[in-house]
Amino acid sequence: MKPDVLLQAAQELQPKLVELRRKLHSYPELSMQEVETTRTIAELLAAEGIKLLPMDLPVGVLAEVSGPVPGPTVALRADIDALPVQEETGLPFASTVAGKMHACGHDFHTAGMVGAALLLHRFAEQMKGTVRILFQPAEEKGTGAKAMIGAGALEGVKAIFGMHNKPELPVGTIGLLPGPLMASVDGFRIRVNGKGGHAAIPHRAIDPIVAASAIVGSLQTVVSRSLSPFDSAVLSICSFHAGTTWNVIPDQAVLDGTVRTFDPEVRRSIPQLLERLAAGIASGYGAEIDLSWYAGIPSVTNDPAMVDIVREAAGALDLQVTEAQRSSGGEDFAHYQEQVPGCFLWMGTSGTEEWHHPRFTLNEDALVPSSALFALTAIQALKRLGSDGQL
Repeated sequence: MKPDVLLQAAQELQPKLVELRRKLHSYPELSMQEVETTRTIAELLAAEGIKLLPMDLPVGVLAEVSGPVPGPTVALRADIDALPVQEETGLPFASTVAGKMHACGHDFHTAGMVGAALLLHRFAEQMKGTVRILFQPAEEKGTGAKAMIGAGALEGVKAIFGMHNKPELPVGTIGLLPGPLMASVDGFRIRVNGKGGHAAIPHRAIDPIVAASAIVGSLQTVVSRSLSPFDSAVLSICSFHAGTTWNVIPDQAVLDGTVRTFDPEVRRSIPQLLERLAAGIASGYGAEIDLSWYAGIPSVTNDPAMVDIVREAAGALDLQVTEAQRSSGGEDFAHYQEQVPGCFLWMGTSGTEEWHHPRFTLNEDALVPSSALFALTAIQALKRLGSDGQL
């Protein structure tokens, strides 16, 4: 596959991809509500003669492009859902739905992967195997990848590739990093149980607010004193609820928070460390605690061999490759990587604001390198994996 031919074909697709991206942007749909988005993607692919696979999910699209020579199957993935954000960009194609916006660029991811699918379909004769393209719902809720896996989207797949736009990187630049790229995402709730009473007679009560306040201030030592300085983690208390009025000490205070880590061993150690510290502090005030741990998604961890395949394709397309900066944000692409080796990359979009901002925008010129890179990556991955699916 001549990279310059592929790049020229991607440039020819640019107007169609921009039109698609703007259509999706103007009508954003939240997680597991992506009905019109699903219909738009499916109709466009079917009109181009691309095979659609049946899938037992109400939303999301599964497509395949196969070459004339049998071989392994690799996958490309794009997320398709929007956010409950009121758009403030003032763009002519801004969201027409109040309180909903593609503020994380999933419309861009979708258009880019549609472009990759169209390129693969055009140059299918140069493929030795099959490329499956996953248009996944509900990334923002962290549930879509598992739903797709449960629906059979990864059956027979040997490797998977995906991206997230990166506003601070210029168009034509990608960020690659073997190993952990994005953090695991877990949640927790600590119920601090005291004894209610009159605000003027605190000595006859056990004040859960005072105990919970002490816990909040001390929990940061889980990271700073219980973990190695070479292990990174983020622990945040984001909700503190207690009491219903001004002169009554309540029976209970409730803390909600999140933990982000990059190392599986660190992740496994956090619940015990939290419980030990919180229980010890509460005991000093005569209170008790109940800890509930909500395991979320694991860290996005890139396979070095898959990173090399992307790096080779990027070089052939004359894209700039930089070392990706890790993000403590999470991505349910990690669930795919629990099943098969994969690579998740940053795609430079010369954006003006960070993800989830109401004025989030990006440069649509990035659709060309995105489409070309994932098409060439898939072709190169099929060659590297060979007929036995092994590198």
